[in-house]
Amino acid sequence: MLRNTTTAYGWVAILLHWLMALTIFGMFGLGLYMVELTYYDAWYKGSLDLHKSIGILLLGLLFIRTLWRCININPDSADEHASKFELKSAHLVHLGLYLLMFTLMMSGYLISTADGRGINVFEVFTVPAIPFAVDNQEDIAGQIHEILAWALIVLAGIHGLAAIKHHFINKNNTLVRMLKVKK
Repeated sequence: MLRNTTTAYGWVAILLHWLMALTIFGMFGLGLYMVELTYYDAWYKGSLDLHKSIGILLLGLLFIRTLWRCININPDSADEHASKFELKSAHLVHLGLYLLMFTLMMSGYLISTADGRGINVFEVFTVPAIPFAVDNQEDIAGQIHEILAWALIVLAGIHGLAAIKHHFINKNNTLVRMLKVKK
């Protein structure tokens, strides 16, 4: 089952969800590692290039994921006892996750292209820089990027804890349906 149904997520949604989640947590870890490096560390440039390349690929995946979400139905809530507040909160958290991912990736793009050079993605293609920059763009975008990265990790953690709560306390299949496709 590739597409979502009213009761389950399809393989495409599940694959995109977990691929992005694991990559984002990996990128967060790489980012924490990178900020501790100095210009003279052996992996300084390599870690930056890797972070930028993966970031651009993640942005592409985010567009694909958003498109897939728009052309698919969303499964109904797995918790038939969910209050309107819970349903609205879940919707807002998902919206927040998408907005945070997009703005985080765009701030990374603005950091990387502040000097007017594009982003070389794994030596395969280059994403061009915008033809203008603002004063202190790299520093401003860097501060925003750090704040958004922490906000995304915190919100993703809340999202994960809510799924675990639904599984163990509410005893519904909210978590399970994002782990496997219903046959």
